Amino acid sequence: MSRAGQWFHPAEPSPDASIRLFMLPHAGSGAIIYRDWERLLPPDIAPQAVTLPGRHNRRDEQTYEEFEPLLEALHEAVLNDLDDRPFALFGHCLGAQLAFRLTIRMEEEGGPSPIMLGTSGWSPQGFFKPTEEQARMPEPELIEWIKKLGSFPAEIYDNPEMLALVVPALRSDLRVAADHDDDGATVECALASYGGRSDPLQEHPDAMSHWAGRSPTYLGHNEYPGGHFYIDTHAQSVTAHFAHRLQRIAASRVG
Repeated sequence: MSRAGQWFHPAEPSPDASIRLFMLPHAGSGAIIYRDWERLLPPDIAPQAVTLPGRHNRRDEQTYEEFEPLLEALHEAVLNDLDDRPFALFGHCLGAQLAFRLTIRMEEEGGPSPIMLGTSGWSPQGFFKPTEEQARMPEPELIEWIKKLGSFPAEIYDNPEMLALVVPALRSDLRVAADHDDDGATVECALASYGGRSDPLQEHPDAMSHWAGRSPTYLGHNEYPGGHFYIDTHAQSVTAHFAHRLQRIAASRVG
């Protein structure tokens, strides 16, 4: 069973905010990638970043290596943490894939579901998908491979201590991503997509255009200079854009 406080940082959302935001990180990482978002988001949005088992403060926990069990655990954790406030999901890379499937599941169940979804650095079609064999490569090959792909921040590669922390979780997350195939599913809530103009994980130029058919309320794609980790450099622009649209959606529901 999930326990509140393990999955989310901060463990308790701001009681003064009227909207909640759950943020899911890229493969191999945790809540730390959203460390600036609490400062950048307006005070009426309470952010909580997700850390999956097997990394950061959850390093001693067993990682997930299959998509559905991880999605089920995440689903349970979010449901257990909800209150009566509207909420949204935002995810980058594997986090976007999980946020998308979590939204689908919550909508299908007919209970609480997000009022908006933000997807960054991933699309259901035209984006790189790892294989099981790639997840099991010897560590030197794995490091060179992910360095070439640009699938981790550059400062990680020259820090043996950091690599020792992230590689096991990264392997598990690669297996999770390899374990899921797109089935063309859609969501009902509003959806905005974000990406880096030079993202090496985007295998087809029109990959992000596929989001247009995944929600009846698609708010468009927003592209920024940079590669897969454009989101670090452009966090202020991304948060401002996402927050403005989220506030408008929440206001329309109240009205």
